[in-house]
Amino acid sequence: MWYAAVIRFIRRRIVLGIIFTLSLVYCIVSFVDKSDYLNDDIPPPVKRTKPFIWRTLQEHNASSDGDIVCRNSVQGKVLIVDDRGFVCPRIDLLSNGCCNEGAVSTNQYSCETCKSNNCCAIYEYCISCCLHPDKKDMLENVLGKATEQNNVLFASVTDHFELCLAKCRTNSQSVQHENSYKDPKAKHCYGETAPGTNSADNESR
Repeated sequence: MWYAAVIRFIRRRIVLGIIFTLSLVYCIVSFVDKSDYLNDDIPPPVKRTKPFIWRTLQEHNASSDGDIVCRNSVQGKVLIVDDRGFVCPRIDLLSNGCCNEGAVSTNQYSCETCKSNNCCAIYEYCISCCLHPDKKDMLENVLGKATEQNNVLFASVTDHFELCLAKCRTNSQSVQHENSYKDPKAKHCYGETAPGTNSADNESR
């Protein structure tokens, strides 16, 4: 009977050895896969799903004719800017979403409160200034850098107006120490520079 006990002991050792070996192989494979994932510092590139649309000065002005509907910045309590670059007091906003061009207080492509570093004190003026067709080259650089940095927000914008809306909003570049603005007087920026850059320049454009 002693040999039967020996066989049972050997079988038990073999089974335990197989289980241990399989467990070890599984742990090694899992560790290698996880290491590959952690070492992959380069995230998948963010690709634009729709073509980007630029509007020329002529197209902006042509949109003033006929029955049109404008998109606008919506949120301003005092000022509104539409997608043609017109900024106006909210009381001069028409039912079609466009600023009333005939109103004395309506201006197109206004850079009021904006500095030479392309940062502005008021959100709506930032958008209006950003919408000027001559800002295209600079904004193309902004989009290029956003693509290099895999910026999902800027990859999702589809036209000049959406880009200016997004770019003029304050973001992490606008604050320091997570609780104060780098330049409280000009925290809305549409250019390549961050708020606070060239802060000595206090002249409005």
